[in-house]
Amino acid sequence: MVKPDRSRYVYLYLPSSEDKARWESLARKAGVPLSRFVIEVFESAIAEGSEYKPRKELMLELGRLRAENRELRDDLRQKKIVIERYEKELRRYRSEAFLDTGFEGVRRYNREIIRILRRGGTVESYRLLEELNIDPGDSDLVKAVSSQLEDLEAYGLVARTAHGWRWIG
Repeated sequence: MVKPDRSRYVYLYLPSSEDKARWESLARKAGVPLSRFVIEVFESAIAEGSEYKPRKELMLELGRLRAENRELRDDLRQKKIVIERYEKELRRYRSEAFLDTGFEGVRRYNREIIRILRRGGTVESYRLLEELNIDPGDSDLVKAVSSQLEDLEAYGLVARTAHGWRWIG
């Protein structure tokens, strides 16, 4: 029988007896003695090339990352609000030609309306507004969309049905 070499021993003091019981349970599940389990876990951590950092340092880094994540989320939320406002203003600008009854010149139709209608089937008016990201309470934009649909109907490209609008162009 081989006699253990005392120079190779490492004594480990765990924070609590519950931690030791947890480690022993994990080692039993892995089917190895506790010493072998600790060695395997430690060696795999070294093999991954991860630098050892004390728990306190890891917790501080985690706190910094969470704060940075919160700041980035807030920044993103603000930018989304600004983009929504710009998109709304752009929709309003593009629909001015359809709101002015005395407009003379070339009107550019909203390509998105045509794309939605050309997908096929019938599109209900509220569904069309929803897909265009237009608030049904915004009477000017709703009027501009209605005006475009009526013009497209006059050109024979769309038809109004009992269930909404249908592309026939």
